[in-house]
Amino acid sequence: MSAESFERVELIVAKVEAGARLDTYLAGAVADMSRSRAKALILKGHVAVGGATIVEPKRPVKSGERLTVTLPPPEPAAPAPEEIPLAIIHEDEALIVIDKPAGLVVHPGAGTRSGTLVNALIAHCGADLSGIGGVARPGIVHRLDKDTTGLMVIAKNDRAHRLLSAQFADHGRTGSLERGYRALTWGAPAGFGGTIDSPIARSKVNREKMTVVKSGGRAAITHYRVEARYGPKSAAPVTALVECRLETGRTHQIRVHLASIGHPVIGDRTYGSGFLTKTATLPGPARNLTASFPRQALHAWLLAFEHPETGAEMRFESPLPADMDLLMRALKAL
Repeated sequence: MSAESFERVELIVAKVEAGARLDTYLAGAVADMSRSRAKALILKGHVAVGGATIVEPKRPVKSGERLTVTLPPPEPAAPAPEEIPLAIIHEDEALIVIDKPAGLVVHPGAGTRSGTLVNALIAHCGADLSGIGGVARPGIVHRLDKDTTGLMVIAKNDRAHRLLSAQFADHGRTGSLERGYRALTWGAPAGFGGTIDSPIARSKVNREKMTVVKSGGRAAITHYRVEARYGPKSAAPVTALVECRLETGRTHQIRVHLASIGHPVIGDRTYGSGFLTKTATLPGPARNLTASFPRQALHAWLLAFEHPETGAEMRFESPLPADMDLLMRALKAL
């Protein structure tokens, strides 16, 4: 295998990332890379710091360090094609933009080997799908939680994957990338909006959950704006419609951050189960819809980026899905 067949990713450690484990840092800095894959690459000598190969996954990174990650060539997609309907918003030779429904897992993983977005994409695209994400994640540039709805972009070739990944890694700091989410929350944050700047780490009590930590976590920044407040006029808002913009992209970031300020997403059984009793404060239809809402009421409504081949600014918007729209109408009627 020639050296030319390997892809090189160059990274510079930001001040806020200093102190993180090398494998943890790479998992967040390189698009669609898991910590286990990062660790494997380090142990195999595919990571260098300042030109020197590093084989210690636990080594802390330092601010300003220049890292080079050498990625093996793309592997063919292994998951089987499945004829699963896709809501395609835009498609060309380089990419596809879809509106993901609730309940659709993005890629195969532990406990989910079929019925995923990847299976649907393989059936739709055939061989025309980037393999940089690995065997289980062809074309996947970014992810949404299983029960989060909304807009996603998928790469159909390796060049598009690399350039889109770079935009997502930058999180719109220097480019045109925008990712907007709308959430229906319990209560309403004070004022018109604000910023939540709180590191996130995996919970030591429940490894399936993430949590805000004072130290040792990964930098996480969410900007939010209160679009509407719902509830009796004579009382404090019972719920709200909140728009969120991400400056970083951590697992469950919006859900964890909103819960950390006392306003978890309605329907979020993982981070907002303690608020279920508040459904009793709502009248009729709103109470029933809120109590039975089957998922977190979170929707990726806006996605904007620079087209990886033409350079054109692409911008897509998605209305609230039917279940969230019905719930919002019931809450507006309070």
